[in-house]
Amino acid sequence: MRLPVKTHPHVLMTADALGGVWQYSLDLAQGLVRRGLTVTIAVLGPAPSPAQIAAAESASGARIQATDLALEWLAKDPAEVRAAAEALVRLAASLKADIIHLHSPAFASAHFPVPVVAVCHSCVGTWWDAVETGPLPRDLVWRRDCVAEGCTHVDTLLAPTEAFAVATQRVYGLAEPPRVVRNGRRTPAAPTQTTSPASYVFTAGRLWDRAKNAATLDQVGARIDWPLRAAGPLEGPAGERVLAPHLDCLGRLDDAGVAAQLGARPVFLSLARYEPFGLAVLEAASAGCALVLSDLASFRELWEGVALFVDPSDAAGAAAAIRQLADDPAERGRRGRAARTRAELYGVDAMTDGVLAVFRACWTDTPVRALAGAAA
Repeated sequence: MRLPVKTHPHVLMTADALGGVWQYSLDLAQGLVRRGLTVTIAVLGPAPSPAQIAAAESASGARIQATDLALEWLAKDPAEVRAAAEALVRLAASLKADIIHLHSPAFASAHFPVPVVAVCHSCVGTWWDAVETGPLPRDLVWRRDCVAEGCTHVDTLLAPTEAFAVATQRVYGLAEPPRVVRNGRRTPAAPTQTTSPASYVFTAGRLWDRAKNAATLDQVGARIDWPLRAAGPLEGPAGERVLAPHLDCLGRLDDAGVAAQLGARPVFLSLARYEPFGLAVLEAASAGCALVLSDLASFRELWEGVALFVDPSDAAGAAAAIRQLADDPAERGRRGRAARTRAELYGVDAMTDGVLAVFRACWTDTPVRALAGAAA
């Protein structure tokens, strides 16, 4: 396999700044830059603040460009998604990009002049299949169809777990599952642990998303003696809102705020009904937190033998698992150490190497199409 003739091949990467895709993109960009590639991150949807962009550029080494283009899950109609895809084609031409790395296959249906890799981080089709019942609402059907069409145009589809690759193949009727390259997060240096783990429970995520199961988390909070601290927004961009009176809601925390919470090594709880990977879980494991997780195939794949698994609808069972760890500090410590050891398998270097191998395969197997005229 070989890289393009260019000394520093240019990657155009898209990102969504509202969730875990943002952290994924910055970590991957940093890994690629360290390996000699040039990376531009095009942010779709609501943009980070100028200060956040400056900090992200400094940390990752990538150029970050807010585009005001629509996200597929916030777009008003298919035309907005197509317009965003065409704008990305023009941006790729202006940058003379050598490869496109999309955070969703939905934007792959435009004619990009170079190979396209798309990551199936999550999508409405698999989300609905895991969280809801009955037929998709009309507003979600076209969003699913945009993803389905995009899947047929990419050079390589990626997924962060085998479980999610299988789910994606099934929901979209793909001939073969996406290739698995597991997500990674930069593991912090092991702290000098001179104090006992904190006596509270911590969870993090977009709490307004029904997949995060805030109602059951709130029931757990009512059943345990320890505080259940929850980081993340309670209101979504489309007007979604949840009430959780038994949670200690911390609101949206930045990376430093989350790290401060996890650094105290609380018990980490996720009762998600849908989780393709779970970067928040990885961050908690990296910090040495004992894990109590919903019994999902993706979580089993990553954390079998490390976490305690519970039915995500069973608040009483989750509360009992937390009490089990609270009453047995030795077991809690053992599971926290095991989680940190397992987390070392899911580092940024491994993720970057996996993605770079896919890029090299695309450059080797697919003739790089000329950029001339692509901006016309």
